[in-house]
Amino acid sequence: MLMHLTNMKIDFYKYQGAGNDFVIIDDREERFDRSNTQLVNSLCERRFGVGGDGLMLLRNREGYDFEMVYFNSDGNESSLCGNGARCIVAFAKKLGVIEESCYFLAVDGPHDAHIIHTDEGEWVSLKMGDINEIEKGPGYCFIDTGSPHYVAFESNLQKFDLIDRAKEIRYNGRFREAGTNVNFISLEDDVLKIRTYERGVEDETLACGTGVTAAVLAAHATGQFKGEELNVKAQGGNLKVKFEQFEEGYKNIWLQGPAEFVFKGFFEA
Repeated sequence: MLMHLTNMKIDFYKYQGAGNDFVIIDDREERFDRSNTQLVNSLCERRFGVGGDGLMLLRNREGYDFEMVYFNSDGNESSLCGNGARCIVAFAKKLGVIEESCYFLAVDGPHDAHIIHTDEGEWVSLKMGDINEIEKGPGYCFIDTGSPHYVAFESNLQKFDLIDRAKEIRYNGRFREAGTNVNFISLEDDVLKIRTYERGVEDETLACGTGVTAAVLAAHATGQFKGEELNVKAQGGNLKVKFEQFEEGYKNIWLQGPAEFVFKGFFEA
């Protein structure tokens, strides 16, 4: 039976992956009321709450090491968050739920993940779903990498109004109801630079894992680079995407990057 949060103390952990930050709760006892949109929103609020781009619950799930339940900062459950998934893997290791590898369930299905050791420290490598369809248009691609992403090519990422440009796309007739994330990318010296506007957050975020994945595949599909891996520079840090190309699209896609513990606290509700 679900116990609703009433005068209850709940521990939380703050994690970040390339500047994408999250509130994470060990909810294996299922004490957190996942229907409490207002509570999730208030915890993610940066001035009056803990602050985060999203909130995640780690829960038990038969047949898996754990289940990831993800909420956008507006309080609503949402589609896959790649950096969130990498952070919850690091959190599961901290709890002792996993060691170096895991198999977990997210909203878009099962995922494999591994802890890897790089020159930049301990990273989490997350296997993404196969991509069999990429919509190509003049100056853009549209790809669903667990979350929908509109990827536009921009020559100078720092000298344009990202928010206004992104909102024109996110709130146009096609995307207004369901929403889409909007990414602007530029390939410079074999490094993909990216800025992302996230639906549900309705603002620019310092990184977006599913957006980085979509951006790399969009750049490859439009002939901007060869090979099957690419380093990415997001506003909040470095990431990497590896993949294999096949006739129908892309498979064995791995999103790699840092996933770091920031602090622990508690709240009462």
